[in-house]
Amino acid sequence: MLVLARKKGESIMIGDQIEIVVLGSEGDTIRVGIRAPKHVEVFRKEIYQNIQESNKEAISNPISPLNLSKLMNKSK
Repeated sequence: MLVLARKKGESIMIGDQIEIVVLGSEGDTIRVGIRAPKHVEVFRKEIYQNIQESNKEAISNPISPLNLSKLMNKSK
């Protein structure tokens, strides 16, 4: 892990296209801004982990073609 100290308004670059900007702090909370291309997905870690768990669950419980047809008819 790379550990860096930054002050308010200072940045960290990840590659050529991703910039992390320190916006400020209040107590134990640090506010950061992230500039990244639109095709780069940026998530809080807990949200990312929930997405990964949901994807694993979806793979382990595939929907049969018959049930998929029923689901599609309900959405109309």
